[in-house]
Amino acid sequence: MKTKKQNKHIYWNPYFGGFLLGILIIFTFFITGRGLGASGAMKSSVVTIVDAAAPKHAEKNSYYSKFVEDGESPMNNWLVFETLGVLIGAFISGSLSGRIGWRVQHSPKITRRRRLIFAFSGGILFGIGAQIARGCTSGAALSGMAVLSTGGFITMLSIFGTAYLFAYFFRKNWI
Repeated sequence: MKTKKQNKHIYWNPYFGGFLLGILIIFTFFITGRGLGASGAMKSSVVTIVDAAAPKHAEKNSYYSKFVEDGESPMNNWLVFETLGVLIGAFISGSLSGRIGWRVQHSPKITRRRRLIFAFSGGILFGIGAQIARGCTSGAALSGMAVLSTGGFITMLSIFGTAYLFAYFFRKNWI
């Protein structure tokens, strides 16, 4: 008789995680006067790379020139430190619970390669969408909803509504 393999890892209750996220948003508004956001850190990283590789192009480009100032690094931004903190915290959490490893989790119905292609493509599309929307889900939706912004609620509904619509067509990739 086969027994079902028990998950040896203990995870936090997702409601408790949501509660902590809400406390973090309030704390962030109190300390910085702004909500959470991660896409700004990616923008700062890209601007820094472009400025290091082609400084004249960065100065002349209408987009990059807004973020390149004499003596001031685009990486000296609280969003960069926030994102680094999230990454370090995730690494510590994964280490403590024994969940760090080189593996690709995927459905038995698809290959590892297909899973990676879909994950990479989804990440690229979400990044483009965050740039078009002028913020990622944490910045536009969570922080917007925290201040009862109509745009924050519309953003969150749009994100989840679109995800549910697309999930129907792509569900075979994980079920």
